[in-house]
Amino acid sequence: MKKSRLLKYILLGVVAALVATFVLPEKETRKGHPRDYAAIAAEGILRAATEYNSISFYVDGDTLSGFHYELIEAFAREHGLKVAIMPEMSFNERLEGLAEGKYDVIAYGILATSELKDSLLLTSPIALNRQVLVQRKPTTPDDSLYIKNQLDLAGKTLNVVKGSPSILRIRNLGNEIGDTIYIKEIEKYGSEQLIALVAHGDIDYAVCDESIARTAADSLPQIDINTAISFTQFYSWGVSKQSPVLLDSLNTWLEKFKQGKEYKEIYGKYY
Repeated sequence: MKKSRLLKYILLGVVAALVATFVLPEKETRKGHPRDYAAIAAEGILRAATEYNSISFYVDGDTLSGFHYELIEAFAREHGLKVAIMPEMSFNERLEGLAEGKYDVIAYGILATSELKDSLLLTSPIALNRQVLVQRKPTTPDDSLYIKNQLDLAGKTLNVVKGSPSILRIRNLGNEIGDTIYIKEIEKYGSEQLIALVAHGDIDYAVCDESIARTAADSLPQIDINTAISFTQFYSWGVSKQSPVLLDSLNTWLEKFKQGKEYKEIYGKYY
């Protein structure tokens, strides 16, 4: 089972591409302009981008699963819509796709930052999460690679998904400890792939969501995820600034749905 999970992490990019081929028809990937709710309802299809990982969206046999997948499906079902899911590993590509009208919503946990608030609209909070450091457990008591606390990050290079909101937090953390923390942005891999690279010694450190890291740690006992990079914060979905009615529809639905039994069951399954 563990070997199977490891293989999944390494092949995520290939799987995501295959899923995109079958889940999202080619005609749905045209560039255009952001749509608001009326245009979405007229077509009957909501285009949603997310990351392919064991929390957000994944294929389990012949079943599609994932926290954000189940939520966006529940929203679409209540509004008489179908969902076209597009797995996109690059955070920047998700943002660009939203701006070009390729996607209507980024159904993935987005941390609210001042930079992102200038470029898109964020929904009401979807879930709580935080950023953690992923490293290998120490091999000896004086292992020089092992980070014991945030002060030890001085001069180290942290790998993150390109465009990740965690970049701003890492820069602020560098200011807090009074030293430089180097950042390497990885474009072609998602969070779980970075975790696998750390586990197998290809890179030393990565930063990702704690929920994803905890799931990966079940199959990768050699990793350590105990050093927090950020405080626990609310994460939201994102829509274009040209889609205010869609935002209102999502927020109205979320306010009601989060009070119900189905949301609690979905949340408990993945978090």
